Order: sequence, then structure tokens, then C-alpha cells
Amino acid sequence: MSSIAIGAGGIVVLLLLIALRMPIALALAGVAVIGIGLIRGPVAAFAVLAEQPYNFIAHWSLSAIPMFLLMGTVAYHAGLTNSLYKAARVWLIRLPGGLAVASTMACAGFSAASGSSVATSAAMGRIAIPEMLKYRYDPGLATGSVAIAGTLGSLIPPSILMVFYAIFAEVSVSKALLAGVLPGLLSAGMFVLLIVVRCSLNPNLAPVSIEERFTWRDRMAVLLEVWPLPLLVLAVIGGMYSGVFTATESAAAGAAFALVIAAAQRRLTWKVLLSSLLDALKGTASIMFIAMGGFLLARFMAINGLPFYISDVVQAMAVDPLLFIIGISVIYIVLGMFLDAMGIMLLTLPIMIPVLHSMDMDMIWFGVILIKYLEIGLVTPPVGLNCFVIKSVVGDRVSLEKIFKGVSWFIAADLVTLALLISFPIIALLIPNLVQ
Repeated sequence: MSSIAIGAGGIVVLLLLIALRMPIALALAGVAVIGIGLIRGPVAAFAVLAEQPYNFIAHWSLSAIPMFLLMGTVAYHAGLTNSLYKAARVWLIRLPGGLAVASTMACAGFSAASGSSVATSAAMGRIAIPEMLKYRYDPGLATGSVAIAGTLGSLIPPSILMVFYAIFAEVSVSKALLAGVLPGLLSAGMFVLLIVVRCSLNPNLAPVSIEERFTWRDRMAVLLEVWPLPLLVLAVIGGMYSGVFTATESAAAGAAFALVIAAAQRRLTWKVLLSSLLDALKGTASIMFIAMGGFLLARFMAINGLPFYISDVVQAMAVDPLLFIIGISVIYIVLGMFLDAMGIMLLTLPIMIPVLHSMDMDMIWFGVILIKYLEIGLVTPPVGLNCFVIKSVVGDRVSLEKIFKGVSWFIAADLVTLALLISFPIIALLIPNLVQ
């Protein structure tokens, strides 16, 4: 059997193992090691297993991940994010669907502190959804708006997925993170526009509250409560944009700033510190195990030559780049229906990166497109992880069917955003191109 056939067979076996719910890290590593053993022999396979995971984990850029996670856990446990929804509600409640708009903007702010879509959905779902249901908002709109806005954690920096993409694609981590700023804001803007238009056309979706009216004094007062989080985000993104910090240094600075702000507000107790450290440690360990499996798979793909074979086939067919992007869009969206975001990325990147290089595509731009695919997968049935997170928050008050139905409107908005990003790459590349 040829090495290319072994590579293709390995991908089929990997998909079957994932479908059988084997832990993704074990599936990736197991297929990679056995595949390398079939091609190079058991000695080479065990040598790769012994050396390559350490070589990957020792990558300096990966140290940004535990630091970004620590920044998010400190912000959450110290209560730095609690006033986000309150501030958005005070300023935006008079808009059609104002509470849903406020939820979207609060999710965008939380995303910039946590870097995690699941954490964003869980945290904001507990705060925002009961409030919207209290004011008789349509349950689908209430749950769908938070589920989709939670996906912004995958795009707005600091994004853990974007850090991994940059390392695998061998591009600047700082530029990859900054590339998510404008697309993230565009995504949030599209969600807000959809909410306002739908609620204007059908006021029954979001009855206007006549009980709550806020003065300008109220609006300015709430800004005094919420200022620490924007300051933290500006420190992280501004540090990378100005070149003062690398991505890794910016992550460490963000974690340090979060601790300083929490201490200054007298919220940094031993309980908060311990909970933050433990959550960051658990998150880092889980992510790293999966990433090591993905790195072993990448080595397996490099040895069997399957990605380069596919590159040659694509070049021989002279496939139009736009048709190629449309084709892989369908593939990624279908994969998103069944696999988690990290699994999809680590499964496909070892194959896709050589193909993308052969077509001279901008790797930073493609990183943004890839994250958008993964965002859509987070809310697409039957897996739709964010929707299940929201279901766990609301319990029996809203059915899972209603949540998926509510989020379907926002998936349509995401597809429009995706089309804009494909048609106008400058949206993603403008800020990275300004960074030297």
C-alpha cells in the first residue's frame, strides 16, 4: 500500500473514531502514530511520539494561550465583566430589540476578555436571557442572539483558535489576532442590524419596555462601572498594534493588568485567584492535549505526502481560487455540523495549508475565513455546541428546537458576512497591513 493511500485511509479512520465519540486528542494521536508506523516502521513511530509533542509544546508562541486564559478567568471571577450587560442595556434599551442588541454588544466585549466562545455564551446567557424572557422577548430571539454573539469569542482577539492557526500556518501571531478585529466588529454589526430590522418589522418579537427610562446621568454613571474592561482590551490590542508587545508579551501583560485592576477594585481575593488559576490550568491542559494530537497528525501528513498530492491535483485542474474557496466553505460548514471547532481545525489544516500555499492565498486572510466557518459550526445542528450551552443555561424554559430556530436567522447574517470577507479581503487585512 502506498503512503498516500495510508494517509487517505488514516483520515477515514480518524473521522470514524471521532464519530464514535473517541476523545479527539487520542484519535488524532493514535491515527498519526499508527500511520507513521505503517510507513516508516514502529521505531520511527515511537521516536515521533517521544519527541514531537515536546517540540510542539516548547513553541514560545504557545505561552500566549495560558496567559490569555488567565486574563479571561481573572476578569470573570473578579466580576470585571458583570457590568458589561448593564451598561449595554442602559445605552441601547430604546432601540428595537434593545435588550438583544445589548446582549450582542456585551458578548463582543466579553469575547475580547475571554477569547472563548463557550465561556462567552455561558456567562452572558446566565445574565441576559432571563432578563429578555422577563420582558416577554421571543424565546428564539433571546436565546439565538446570545448563542450567535457568543461565537465572537473565536474571532475578536484574543482568540485561542487564531493563536493555534497562526502557529500551524507559520504566520505572525500578532497579525493573525489583529486580523480578527474588523471582521469581529462587522459580525457584531450584522447581528445588531438583523435584530433591529426584525424587531422593527415585527414588534411582537421584542416588546418595548415603557417602565425603564434612563437619564444621561444614568448612562454616564454606568460607564464609570464598566471602564476597567475596555481599558484591559485596549492594553492588549493596542500593545500588539503599536508593536510594543509581541502576542505572547501582550497575553502576559493582559493577565497582569487583569490582576492589577481586580486588586485595585479590591476584588482579588484568595478564592478569586485560586479559581482563576485552576480554570486557566484546566483549559490549558485540555487545549494542549488536543493540539499535540493535531501536531502529530500534521507530521503524519508530511510523511505520507497526501497534502502535496492534493496540491498537485488542484494545480493540474487549474481550479479557480473563488471556486476553491466556495468548495471548502461547503466542506467546513458540513464538518461544523458534527465536529467541534478545535477538532475541525487540527484535522484539516495539515492537508489545507500546502494546498493554500500552492494557490498563493494570503494565509492571514484565510485564517479569518476559517474562524468564520468554525463560528457557524458552533451554532449549526446537530452538534451546535453554543446552542447546547444555552440550553443548559435556560433549562426547560426554552426548547432546543426553539433555540436552533432562533439562531438560524443569525446564521444567514453570518453567511452574508462571510461573503463580504471573501469578496473584500481588505476587511481582514487592513489592520495587519498597518503593523510593521
